[in-house]
Amino acid sequence: MEIRRATPGDAGEVLTLQRAAFLREAQRYDDPHLPMLTETLAEIEAVIAGPVTVLVGHQGGRLVAVGRGRLDDQGTCHIARLAVAPDLRGQGLGRRMLRAVETAHHEARRFELFTGAASHDNIRLYERNGYTEFDRRSLGRGPGLVYLAKPAVR
Repeated sequence: MEIRRATPGDAGEVLTLQRAAFLREAQRYDDPHLPMLTETLAEIEAVIAGPVTVLVGHQGGRLVAVGRGRLDDQGTCHIARLAVAPDLRGQGLGRRMLRAVETAHHEARRFELFTGAASHDNIRLYERNGYTEFDRRSLGRGPGLVYLAKPAVR
């Protein structure tokens, strides 16, 4: 997989991949209105053009993975929207994209992300990559969110 920073021309493929990848999460949580499913093409274009680092992974000319990172003023890189094409899950692409987002934010002191509390595969991926749970938050319905973080290795 070749990973590079997204360009505005990638927005349509990012939208398609994101919706395909997070459909399983929507089914798991019985919520078709998850933010990653309702985000519009214009919103993705704005994210790509803004201060958030959006990385895309291509394999054989196909967009197969995406991830975002945003560095805050305290040196924490917030990782979000990590997604892999559903037919390619389990091949290490998520791990590679996670590491690419971390590497793109080499100045970070800490990395942080969240996932649904019932998304056990996601939680295992993050824990295998050095993340530990530091918080759980309720959303008023469903199992809520799990927040994980790890210090940057220098």
